[in-house]
Amino acid sequence: MKLNIPEHIENIVPYPPGKPLEELEREYGITDSIKLASNENPWGPSPEAVAAIQDSLQGLHRYPDGSSFYLTEALARWLGAGMDEVVLGNGSNEVIEFLVKAFVNTGDEVITSHPSFLMYQKFVQVRGGKNTVLPLKDMEHDLEGILEVVSEKTKLIFLDNPNNPCGTFFSGEKFISFLNRLPETVILVLDEAYVDFVEPEKRIDVLSYIRHSEGVPAVVALRTFSKAFGLAGLRVGFGLMHRKIAGLLHRVRQPFNINLPAQAGALAALSDISHYNQNLRKTKAGRMWLSDQVEQLGCRPYPSSTNFFLIDVGGDATRLYDAMLHKGVIVRSMKAYGYPNFIRITVGTEAENARFIKALTDCRSELGYV
Repeated sequence: MKLNIPEHIENIVPYPPGKPLEELEREYGITDSIKLASNENPWGPSPEAVAAIQDSLQGLHRYPDGSSFYLTEALARWLGAGMDEVVLGNGSNEVIEFLVKAFVNTGDEVITSHPSFLMYQKFVQVRGGKNTVLPLKDMEHDLEGILEVVSEKTKLIFLDNPNNPCGTFFSGEKFISFLNRLPETVILVLDEAYVDFVEPEKRIDVLSYIRHSEGVPAVVALRTFSKAFGLAGLRVGFGLMHRKIAGLLHRVRQPFNINLPAQAGALAALSDISHYNQNLRKTKAGRMWLSDQVEQLGCRPYPSSTNFFLIDVGGDATRLYDAMLHKGVIVRSMKAYGYPNFIRITVGTEAENARFIKALTDCRSELGYV
């Protein structure tokens, strides 16, 4: 077999998936482990969503609604948007792919930060585009640095706000200043996967910028049902954008990209806002408790606007990750992200949080980090 593989495809490093929980337990000889590494919702989805998913299984012999009409309608009503301003994706990462497909050609430039979501850059590589990547500055997006590298070839700028993995969030004032200095030809994409955890009064009013785009760059906001709604396994995300951009994304979107159980579950989740709000309250309380406990141990918790946060553990993070894994507590080492002494943890249930603190205390002592 002879394959003529384009260089920009051959050079792509596949997204590194984590090992299944069951495989980690088998490999390390542990049971009853807890996973605090993937920024998931530990309380799960609304019971109404689960019931709706179960009911939808009776219709699996039929194709789903290709327009996701009822889910789009409910989302638009919840957000105060028009249905023609909403584009659904198989996770918000699919909406990222739509944007790159629609606007990036060979040689075009896309600006991102590091560290942030790896898939921004991979989608650009697939299209033969050029990635311009700027390091975070003090764990925040270097907005001034980004302005300096924007060129006539720049088509998209991706900014995750709050940022993953650092949890930092830039204000509306910084956003306005940044937006007003960009060329009108650039599309500014705010990845707001974690914005539900930001206090409402601090969030950027993205719809006002989407609708008043004369003389300024277009703004697109990305959001997801995976975090606050607890539906990560369904893969439902969406983008808010000007109707003209939305129309272009529908041209590159595959039909039936949101499956039947996903549409049913997400729609039901939107009708149970009390469960959503309860998840937000529990997350905030858990993050505050964990931060206080971590600080009492002599570690440095980094401020966060999300359901996770970074911790300076005072020693090699990967050694600590491995030690905690043997105790059945799975966290994320930030060594590969350029933060060798940091781990990232997700806020868990009260029992999970207490177990994490116990494991962190013991492992730091065993490794001599205290």
